[in-house]
Amino acid sequence: MIEALQRLFETRMEQFVAKHKNTDEAFMKAEKKLESLHKRSAEIVKIKATGNIMESVNEEEFQRVKYLAHYQYLIKQKGSLYLEEETEERAAKLFKGSLISDEEIVQTVHQDLPVEITIRENEDGDERLSFEYNRLKAVQYAERWWNSPNPAYKKFENNCTNYISQCLSAGGAPMRGQPNRGSGWWYNHTHWSYSWAVAHSLRLYLNHSQAGLRAKEVSSPDQLLLGDVICYDFEGDGRFNHNTIVTGKDAYGMPLVNANTYNSRMRYWAYEDSSAYTPNIKYKFFTIIDG
Repeated sequence: MIEALQRLFETRMEQFVAKHKNTDEAFMKAEKKLESLHKRSAEIVKIKATGNIMESVNEEEFQRVKYLAHYQYLIKQKGSLYLEEETEERAAKLFKGSLISDEEIVQTVHQDLPVEITIRENEDGDERLSFEYNRLKAVQYAERWWNSPNPAYKKFENNCTNYISQCLSAGGAPMRGQPNRGSGWWYNHTHWSYSWAVAHSLRLYLNHSQAGLRAKEVSSPDQLLLGDVICYDFEGDGRFNHNTIVTGKDAYGMPLVNANTYNSRMRYWAYEDSSAYTPNIKYKFFTIIDG
């Protein structure tokens, strides 16, 4: 089984230098990434893939394996180098040690929790819960926990917004609104606000909050700083379903981001190489305001 998966990874890496197009899922993934890099005058100079078996089940003569693939791309752009990483869950089927099928386990980015929130400010409308946002600490947290859950927090099936909220909190953003889940932005181990864990709710909170954690919407991604937030509406239907945090800049000053659900670090902000990407995608760019 290990040998079969090793051969699979070697084949997958070859897709990044393949000369002939095909409809293989791994090739299509590589093609989208290469196209995205080409638009930015960037290229992959080295790639590495490893796998970690999560579950193995024997079914008569077949063996089903669920594993986590970890990709590392060393990217060169205008003479500069940076390392992009991502992981994906995959399911393989083997027959007598030979690979029969291998597919990505597609995770939905939609969330069933309520998405609407009520912005209730403190009774004293002038109270701002002043704080200085420590962007370095927010980014350090994002780098530490991008590919593993912090046991101090609950892990959600769709964990992207929970992860972003943790990063903001690590940067010193003050919580408020307990115990009303539809008010404020907060987490207390057993309960949390919708804005803490639901992508669309955090987007609404950042757009409207006038106290505590506040943000200003800007018109373009190059205006963002490290520790700022990008919200994604993949289908363009008005419901935002993913969030990322800015953890770096490329050679042209454009954001590189970290995210959960599909765990990734130093990924180009536009997500054009994502399986969730559609031509209708819409973005919101929020820079955090010191209060």
